[in-house]
Amino acid sequence: MKHYTFLVFLCLIFTSCNKELSFENETFEEKSTIPCETDCPKITIDIPIAKKIPVVADSINKKVFAVVKEIVYFGEDSTKVNDYKSLSKSFIASYEEMHKKFPNDTFGWEGKITGNVEFDSDQIVNIKLDHYTFTGGAHGYQGFRSLLFHRKTGKTILNNQLFKNEKEFKAFAEKEFRAKYHIPEKANINATGLMFENDKFQLPQNIFYTSEGLLLYYNSYEAASYADGPKEIVFPYDKVSKYLKFK
Repeated sequence: MKHYTFLVFLCLIFTSCNKELSFENETFEEKSTIPCETDCPKITIDIPIAKKIPVVADSINKKVFAVVKEIVYFGEDSTKVNDYKSLSKSFIASYEEMHKKFPNDTFGWEGKITGNVEFDSDQIVNIKLDHYTFTGGAHGYQGFRSLLFHRKTGKTILNNQLFKNEKEFKAFAEKEFRAKYHIPEKANINATGLMFENDKFQLPQNIFYTSEGLLLYYNSYEAASYADGPKEIVFPYDKVSKYLKFK
């Protein structure tokens, strides 16, 4: 009887562990069929897929897909694209359609998105998307996207939901940002050449939980020109924990 009880106990532990939310990366690739020698158009999407807890996983996967689609979809009817395979095909189809119209001016389209679970705790899952697209012009665009989720529900956490008092954290962050980038305390935030809208400091669109601390990341054009590149600042958790709802 004791042996049977022990086996049941082990089974329950295994079942419980087996139902933990997990992620597995999947890769989707497409290339143009139009003959080319160099800079052949292609797209690669390597993305973490949430699994094992259907409701939570579905919520996370839908949000991640929506953001990836926002980055690389250039078609007219988005309702026809509902998974990564069709999204990859649509990117190449958009290139081939453009190439037919302007055969001498269209070359080298590229899309690349690499996702990973940047941070995973009992409260928060933070997925980072490293994305690059080139569809013509002087240069492509590379950037990072931060997607934050409640681990138990899979619901998206908006930036303003991260803080107990966003106004207080913003004031703290601006002081630290000015110190890092040598902007005088009483000077205009753009005094040294930055490009904050309306000459006012703003928190970035992308905030990451990392092993080193809370990362504020400004992609190119968000706070500075493309030539000046992205701006970032990391706060150790012990320095900002009093502002955070999620430890």
